[in-house]
Amino acid sequence: MGKSASKQFAEEVLKVHNDYRKKHGVPPLKLCKKLNRGAQQYAEELAATRVLKHSSESANGNCGENLAWASYDQTGKDVADRWYSEIKNYSFQNPGFSSRTGHFTAMVWKNTKKIGVGKASASDGSTFVVARYDPAGNVVNPGYYEENVLPPRK
Repeated sequence: MGKSASKQFAEEVLKVHNDYRKKHGVPPLKLCKKLNRGAQQYAEELAATRVLKHSSESANGNCGENLAWASYDQTGKDVADRWYSEIKNYSFQNPGFSSRTGHFTAMVWKNTKKIGVGKASASDGSTFVVARYDPAGNVVNPGYYEENVLPPRK
């Protein structure tokens, strides 16, 4: 695949997000070319510096952002499954933000409509993945988690 995310990789990340979102009864996301470009550019910056850190809100257009790093070539499913696995740490009885669940809650945030995905490889073969969400989730206002992070349907 080379240095950058393929359309196939982005579509795989989107599909897994939407499969999980369906379980939570929230609308599917749409892939956004503009968000893809920004996410790809930032993934390439991360790969060049080999430092995993969030971009500034001004740089990412106030979008939400999930990041992933691995020492190997990650698949879109690997990344999305890893983010979603944080559901095990989330309390639907006591909803709110936690650094242990932020990737999961960003994925299933009801009011988010669009996603962009970027992936880049560092010189050592490790990979960096960036997902950007618009509008951003993880908004820490009263009632927002209750309205936007719904429990999975039985």
